[in-house]
Amino acid sequence: MQNIDYEIITNNVEETISLGKKIAKYLNIGDILILSGDLGSGKTYFTKGILQNFCEIDEVCSPTFTIVNEYSTTPPIYHFDVYRLKDSFEFLNIGGEEYLYNGICVIEWGETILDVLPNEYLHIQITKLDENLRKITFSAKSDRFKEILKEVF
Repeated sequence: MQNIDYEIITNNVEETISLGKKIAKYLNIGDILILSGDLGSGKTYFTKGILQNFCEIDEVCSPTFTIVNEYSTTPPIYHFDVYRLKDSFEFLNIGGEEYLYNGICVIEWGETILDVLPNEYLHIQITKLDENLRKITFSAKSDRFKEILKEVF
C-alpha cells in the first residue's frame, strides 16, 4: 500500500491549532498520530488543537518528563512525548502498549518507537520555516487515514 501525502503551510500558531481541530473531528479510539519535528516546531500546538475538539482546554504541555498526559475526554486522549526514552523497550516497560487500544494516542517523537506500534497510524511532520510559518506534511498508508486526509484537504 502506497503512502499518501498532503502538505500545508500554517502562518501562525492559531492556524496550526485549527488544523489539529480539523483532523480531530475524524479520530476514534485506537487511532495513533505520530508527530515529528524539531524542538519548538509546533507539535504541542497541533496536539492542543486535537484536544480542543474534544474539550475546552487552554493550556497544553508536552509531557517531556512525565512521558504521557492522560485526558479524560470522550474518547480518552493520551499525549505522549517519547523523546527521553532510549528505545521501544522503555515504552513497553511503562505500559505504553496498553494505551494504544483504549483511546486516541498522539505521540511526539513517535518515530523512535515505530517497531512496537501498529502499522496503521498517521505520520505528521512539522517543519519550522521561520518564527511563524510551519510546513506540515501528513503521510498515511492505511485506507482509514487516507480517507481522513481526503476529507480534510
